[in-house]
Amino acid sequence: MGGWAIAVHGGAGVDPNLSPERQEEAKRLLTRCLEIGVDALRSKSLSAIDVVELVVRELESDPLFNSGRGSALTAKGTVEMEASIMDGPKRRCGAVSGVSTVKNPISLARLVMDKSPHSYLAFGGAEEFARQQGVEVVENEYFITEVNVEMLKLAKQANAILFDYRIPPAVPSLETCSASASAGATPLTDTPLQLMNGLPISIYAPETVGCVVVDNDGRCAAGTSTGGLMNKMSGRIGDSPLIGAGTYACNLCGVSCTGEGEVIIRGTLARDVAAVMEYKGLKLQEAVDWVVKNRLNEGQAGMIAVSSEGEVAYGFNSNAMFRGCATEDGFMEVGIWD
Repeated sequence: MGGWAIAVHGGAGVDPNLSPERQEEAKRLLTRCLEIGVDALRSKSLSAIDVVELVVRELESDPLFNSGRGSALTAKGTVEMEASIMDGPKRRCGAVSGVSTVKNPISLARLVMDKSPHSYLAFGGAEEFARQQGVEVVENEYFITEVNVEMLKLAKQANAILFDYRIPPAVPSLETCSASASAGATPLTDTPLQLMNGLPISIYAPETVGCVVVDNDGRCAAGTSTGGLMNKMSGRIGDSPLIGAGTYACNLCGVSCTGEGEVIIRGTLARDVAAVMEYKGLKLQEAVDWVVKNRLNEGQAGMIAVSSEGEVAYGFNSNAMFRGCATEDGFMEVGIWD
C-alpha cells in the first residue's frame, strides 16, 4: 500500500473573469476541507467512506459551491439536490435525488447505503426516509442564496440553462451580469448559446462538489453532491447521483466527476476509469487522462481520483477546475487553472 490520499473538487469550468477575491475564497474552502480530511486520515480513526462523508458535508454546508446550501435553483426557484456515495471494498453504494429539505444530502445517501435495502431513493420517498432516519432537515429557503437568485434571473432573461462557470466569449462575466441584472439591464436575448443535448445553454453557474479518499488500508471511497443545473426543469436528474457516471469506487480506485452531466452519464465516466485500469492495465493518472480524452464526445468535464496504491490524480478538458489533493508523504496542492 502507498498510504492514504485524498482529493476534493468544487466543479469543472471557471469564469475566466472570476475575481481574485473569489478565487482565494474558493482555495481557502478547498484547503479547509482537505485539512479536515487529512486530520481524520492521520488519526486513523475513520475509514475512507467516513472521511468522504465528513468532507462532502463541509462542502455542502458552505454556500460557495453548488451543493447543499448554495445549490442551483430550478426553473420554479426551488432547490432539488442530489448526491451519491460509494464504498470501494464491496462496491456498496447509496444515492438520493430531488431532496429539498435535507441539510446534508451526502449523509442521506450514506443512510440509503447503510440502513435501507435499496441503493437509490428519490423525491418524496427520499424525504420520507430522511424523516424516518431522523436526519437534520431545514426549510427549502435555507439553501437559497441571493447570488443564485440573481443567476436564475439571468437564466430566465436568456431563456437558457446556467451550468458551471464556463462563459461564451461574447458574454460578460457573471459579476458584470449580476450587476446588470440588479440594475434592470436589457435581457440577454442576443447571447450566443452553446448546446447540450442539442438544446441551448448560456452563462454558466457554480458546479458540483466531490471527494475521493483512499485510507491506510487501501480502501477507496467516493462521494459527489450537487444542486444540479441553474434553471433546470423540476425533476431533472444529473450524473452526480448515478453510480458509474458521477461517482464510482471499487477495489482499484475511487472517482468523482463534475461537468456536463448528460455527457458524463452517456460516457459512464467514473466507471470507465476503473475499467481501463482493470482491463488495459493503466495506472491511475493514465486512466483519468484516457477517459477525459476518449469519452467526452466534445462535452466538457473533469474528475478527481485515488487508487488503492495511494495515488491521486485529476483531469479535465474545461478551462479550469476547482480542486485540491493531499497525500500521506506531505504533498498538498490546491488549484483552479491548468
